[in-house]
Amino acid sequence: MKILVVEDDPELLEPLNTALSQIGHVVDGVETAEVATWLLEQQDYDLLILDWMLPAGSGIDLCQHYRTIGKTAPVLMLTARDSTGDKVMGLDAGADDYLVKPVDMLELLARVRALGRRSPQWQGSVLRLGDLGLDLSTLTADFQGRQVSLSHREAQLLELFLRHPRQILTRDQIEQALWNWEAEPGHNAITVQIRRLRQRLQVIGCDRWVETVYGVGYRLRELPPDALYG
Repeated sequence: MKILVVEDDPELLEPLNTALSQIGHVVDGVETAEVATWLLEQQDYDLLILDWMLPAGSGIDLCQHYRTIGKTAPVLMLTARDSTGDKVMGLDAGADDYLVKPVDMLELLARVRALGRRSPQWQGSVLRLGDLGLDLSTLTADFQGRQVSLSHREAQLLELFLRHPRQILTRDQIEQALWNWEAEPGHNAITVQIRRLRQRLQVIGCDRWVETVYGVGYRLRELPPDALYG
C-alpha cells in the first residue's frame, strides 16, 4: 500500500517509516500538517497514519479536510490523548481506528494489516481477482494452482492492480503508487516494471491479464480461459 505518515517526532517517524517500508509498503513520511495538506491534494494513498498534535495544525483537522475533499482511504489516528472523549472526537472526525502512544510497533503493524484488508478484493488471506491471487505475507502470486514468487516491487505493482481491478491506471498514477513523493524514477521505470511483472505472471500463465491501453496506461482484467493462450 501507499501510506502517508504524519508525525512531528522524528524519533517515532523514522522507525515507523522503516517498519512499514521493510514489509513492502511505499511510505511518505512528513512532520508538518502543511506538507501533509499539500501531499493530500497531489497524491493518492491507501492509508493515512496521522498524529493528533502537529506544528501549526492537527491530525483531526487533516482528517476532516481529507474527508471533505472526498477521499475515502482508511485513517489511523495516533495520539497520547487517551480519554473516551478524545477517541470519540477522533472517530467522529473521520478516523477509522485510534491508537494511543506510546506505540507498540507490532500492534500498529497489525492494525495496518487489518485496515488494508478492507479492500473488496481481499478474500481469505489474499487479494484476489478471479483465479489470480496475491499473498502479501509471502509475496507470492497464484493462478489456477500455480505459484510464483515476486520481488517487493513486483508485488507492489500487482497489489495496485488488484486493489483497482479493471480500472485503467495512468503512468503517473502507477509512478505515484510505487515511489514516494521525493523519488525521481527514470523515464522508462514504469515500462520496466510492467515488463518484469508480466514475465513473472507468464510463469503461472496469466501475463495477458495486464493489458496495455495505448496512449492511456495499463489495467488488470480477467480473460476467459480460451483467451489466455491465444
